[in-house]
Amino acid sequence: MEKKDLKKAIIELLQKHPEGLTIQQISNELKISRITATKYIHELIGAEIVYQRKVGKAKLCYLKHKYIQKVSSDEILEELRKKLSKK
Repeated sequence: MEKKDLKKAIIELLQKHPEGLTIQQISNELKISRITATKYIHELIGAEIVYQRKVGKAKLCYLKHKYIQKVSSDEILEELRKKLSKK
């Protein structure tokens, strides 16, 4: 799986799980190694798309609220562009 595809897969997985997931859960769901999942999670944290919160011994990963809003508004704008281009 390519780097962009893997990041996108992590983002989509976290969108489905607003309660948060551990890196181990992410790696199990995507069938990748925990080390690979950690690498891409940290890249997404650096890009301010994902944040981690420590809950006991576990670190849960979540999508940042601002990113979720941005994706939603980007999707809406894209739909509008498609409709306008058809006219």
